[in-house]
Amino acid sequence: MRKLRKLAVLCLALLLLSGCWQEEPETPELLPPVQEEEEEPPVLLPERFALPYSPGQSLNPSTCADGMQQVAASLLYEGLFRLDAAFTPQPQLCVSYTYDPESFRYVFTLRSGILFSDGSLLTGRDVRTSLDLARTSPRYQSRLSEIVSISAKDDTVTVVLSGPNSGFPSLLDVPILKSGTQDAAAPVGTGPYFFSEEETGAYLIANQSWWKNEEQPVDRISLVDASDHDAMLYRFSSHEVQLIAADLTGISPVSTTGSVACLDAAATLLQYIGCNTARAPLDNPALRRALSAGINRSYVAVAFLSGHGTASHFPVSPASPLYPKELEEKMPAFSEALVNTGELQRPLTLLVNQENSFKLAIANYLAETWTAGGLSVEVQALPWEEYTAALAAGNFDLYYGEARLTADWNLSSLLAPAGTLNYGHWSHPETSRLLTAYASAEDRTAAMKALCAHLQDQVPILPVCFKSVSVLTQANVVEGLQPTAAEPFYNLGQCVIHLKEA
Repeated sequence: MRKLRKLAVLCLALLLLSGCWQEEPETPELLPPVQEEEEEPPVLLPERFALPYSPGQSLNPSTCADGMQQVAASLLYEGLFRLDAAFTPQPQLCVSYTYDPESFRYVFTLRSGILFSDGSLLTGRDVRTSLDLARTSPRYQSRLSEIVSISAKDDTVTVVLSGPNSGFPSLLDVPILKSGTQDAAAPVGTGPYFFSEEETGAYLIANQSWWKNEEQPVDRISLVDASDHDAMLYRFSSHEVQLIAADLTGISPVSTTGSVACLDAAATLLQYIGCNTARAPLDNPALRRALSAGINRSYVAVAFLSGHGTASHFPVSPASPLYPKELEEKMPAFSEALVNTGELQRPLTLLVNQENSFKLAIANYLAETWTAGGLSVEVQALPWEEYTAALAAGNFDLYYGEARLTADWNLSSLLAPAGTLNYGHWSHPETSRLLTAYASAEDRTAAMKALCAHLQDQVPILPVCFKSVSVLTQANVVEGLQPTAAEPFYNLGQCVIHLKEA
């Protein structure tokens, strides 16, 4: 045993001398853990670019249903004007126009040499026929209701209105069809593609006569049968189609899985609180101002609409150059606005349609916020038919509403005494005067600012936000897309579509 102990001591000494044994340092140096690089999943590109399509429905943009047919139709047809991302009308098939404010007469001069996809020349007759058709269609009838008459020559179209509207070109992104083809399943248009079909199915072919002389990103776009909403979602999730337009905050919101890119475009969809100004206590503008001051609009757009909306203090989109941003600085604080409201004798009732979970959540949030601040508000959620019946009967204090406005920002439907959406029975001489002044204004920005300043003081409605429309694409397939509310492929000439190499 003694020999073994001596041997162990000798070995320990040798280790110390050789430096093979080291005392642990007082503050050991920690090395970062080795990070294994995660391999990116392979990019799955399709062999063809495809859009959903319903074979049983027309592609006539004046009569076809919203949704998938409109996306395909947007590649086939063009209007006299197109709306950019700020809702400003840009001349398209029209090269110039004149307006006589005395007779409410517009004369539009057509761009020369425009050919339809079948090679025939665009004329004023085609434009007149298309606008007359649109005037009777559910989609465009309301926005074109001011038209009294339309006449045409070879290269001009004359439109006479029933009253002043210096922003009328904003309404003329109506698609133009070749005369005599409007009853076809796919009328002839002037757009970058034209419709064709064979035994294997329908598809769009690049229009070699397209007047813009821009290169289309693909020569052929397949149209895949997706006859309803569920079929469209299935085709998209299974990568059979690569692009869909969707309302992500509607009654039936789209839910997708996998690698999907989402692009939003500003729209004219105003969400707002309507007030019954015909009865107490909402006949008090001080109370309406307090309610408006108590809305955290930015929080609503982000928290409840997941960013698919933009906060707005006025019934004109913040994306428009007409939006009076400088007036926002004059908004009072909630506590300040409450001072002159007086004590409520009863809780206010806020109506909302129960089918839309997003609107219901917003209504509950607003009611809780107002109540916590000293204005007692209760939510009443009703089925759609009961909700609209209550509005028509004036049986409400407040309601959460949504209105699709027109791009000329004519607010008469909401605020004029005979407006179709004026459920709160708002009537004020100054409002009527400012609406008329805006319609005929040469300086539309100044006229809109004056109108919004008046609305800020009287608050007949409480704007909350403008919803966006969304375009969903399979990731890595479409590059450079910049959609607008009306045109998913607004900048088609700058888009790149990536496909699997043959």
